[in-house]
Amino acid sequence: MRFRGIGFLVLLCVQLILGVEVRADTDSVLVAWRLLDYIAVDYREAVRDGAVINADEYAEMVEFAGTTKAKLDALPPSGEKAALQKQVEDLQAAIAGKAAPDVVAGLARGLAAQLVKAYPVPLVPTAVPEVQRGKSLYAEHCASCHGATGDGKGPASRELNPPPIAFTDKERASERSIFALYQVIGQGLDGTSMASFAHLPSQDRWALAFYVGSLAYPAEDAAKGERLWKADTGLRRRTTLESLVGDRPAVLDTALGENVADKITAYLRRNPGAVVQASTSSLALARTRLSEAVRALEAGNRSAASDLALSAYLDGFEPLEKVLAVHDGALMRRIEAAMGDLRTSIQRGAAAEDVRTRANALDALFVDAETALDPRQATAASSFFGAFTVLLREALEALLIVIVMLTLLRKTERHDAELYVHIGWVSALGVGVLTWVVATYLIAISGAHRELTEGFGSLFAAIILLWVGIWMHGKSQADAWQRYIHDKLGHALSGRSAWGLFGLTFIVVYREVFETILFYAALWNEDNASAVMAGAGAAVVALAVIAWILMRYGRALPVGKFFAYSSALLAVLCVVLVGKGVSALQEAGWMPMTPLAGYVRLEILGIYPTVQGVAAQVATAAILLVGIWNNQRRLVQ
Repeated sequence: MRFRGIGFLVLLCVQLILGVEVRADTDSVLVAWRLLDYIAVDYREAVRDGAVINADEYAEMVEFAGTTKAKLDALPPSGEKAALQKQVEDLQAAIAGKAAPDVVAGLARGLAAQLVKAYPVPLVPTAVPEVQRGKSLYAEHCASCHGATGDGKGPASRELNPPPIAFTDKERASERSIFALYQVIGQGLDGTSMASFAHLPSQDRWALAFYVGSLAYPAEDAAKGERLWKADTGLRRRTTLESLVGDRPAVLDTALGENVADKITAYLRRNPGAVVQASTSSLALARTRLSEAVRALEAGNRSAASDLALSAYLDGFEPLEKVLAVHDGALMRRIEAAMGDLRTSIQRGAAAEDVRTRANALDALFVDAETALDPRQATAASSFFGAFTVLLREALEALLIVIVMLTLLRKTERHDAELYVHIGWVSALGVGVLTWVVATYLIAISGAHRELTEGFGSLFAAIILLWVGIWMHGKSQADAWQRYIHDKLGHALSGRSAWGLFGLTFIVVYREVFETILFYAALWNEDNASAVMAGAGAAVVALAVIAWILMRYGRALPVGKFFAYSSALLAVLCVVLVGKGVSALQEAGWMPMTPLAGYVRLEILGIYPTVQGVAAQVATAAILLVGIWNNQRRLVQ
């Protein structure tokens, strides 16, 4: 046990070290991108008609270009690195030669675009930002310098050099993307009074960026922009959360004309949720991550491609996996398998073109998923049935284990230990409610954390059930049972054993509660709330009836038969939990995944078509058979 603990700590340290290295590279890319964006916007304030009109601003442009070159030189090797270094040298030469602002802006933006293709970084929020939250944050952190209206004339602005930016400056705002604002908020701006707000959660920084980006566009234009947005089907179809965040308003000006573009910008920057429905925003993120993974692979960065493909699943698809399973389980399984195959192909050295083909196939499946998840497709009957089957399926495993434990304790007349089992499942329900509150109102539980909770919970429960199942089989013969009674009857369980019962009960129940919470969080909305509650109520009644039947007839069974049937049941559940645990750890990226062609997928039995999952289940079954054989051998002796 001590060795396993040390091994886990070593593995955790390695993960943290790797994470620090990846973050260091990501930060360098983001800093360089931000500096290039700043050069593209502010160079025109330093040079005009081949002459310097602001010496301080020009010196800043020279400094920023030099810093960008240093950041690019320090990046890890890539097939595109030499081209990027050549581009930054061209930019430095253009600034040194006092080239026209449009030329410098074009060079800076071209380099920024190539940089994020060669070294992909997250470009979109993981959820639709809450702009009202951004407004509150602005009043708290920004208004003192930038002014309550964003005009750059806050009470503290008189003492600042250079002065704060006026967010209401329309000409400047049209050249700044939301992503650019987000980067400045997170990293600050050297040489100015703009400090880093990296201590704010990422979603808060996105919310603040959207609010700041809306200040140059009058609120009264938003209503007109909403009408224009809803009337333009083509614009809605081609606008994504990624394009809303990454494109400058000037790009929309060119496409639609400044008058129309300004009104649509006023609307969308105040209502980013209009771009993508909340239920499918995760799929937009999955698409983005897959696209970034392909670009990373094309640039020769296979490690980044692997990380991005994993993020596409954990941060993009996994949050929707539960609800999609209710609406279209077959589609959910096809997407899950396809994403696993794509990750495996990257790890095995597949060509970029092959990975792109797989990503395109997944995009078509995402379209089907969006149709299945469309709230207009949901009916009261489907919501009721989904809520009913989810709770019944998820709770049944835990119910069977708890009932076996309670019946066992009653048959051994160990009523003193029943309390620990009851405390275990009640505590699991309570912690489950707390999990729902935290996940809904305080933090977002990441896909990796969800999979790890399910994976380790399943494997821990399986290990305990493996021992309990073999032990119960050994007591299924009358003489063995009589010896056990003679040796143990009348002695209360030790404190360690009693708390062991509590721990096992808590783990197996909480694991199922955790799964159910994820399902219900995905199913729930205001329109179907009553149907979901009705389905949950019906499932609770069904579970109560099942529990009563099992408890009644379990007590009536002869001791030997009870132990024989229970040991068989626990053995099956043990194999099932091992399969589910391995699958969850594979989805979280903690275990390799080797697809097993032609193998049947039976989730109810924990059977997933991977070499590792099937091997783990076969090994578990083998251990059970050895344990049973050993029990039989002892009885013969």
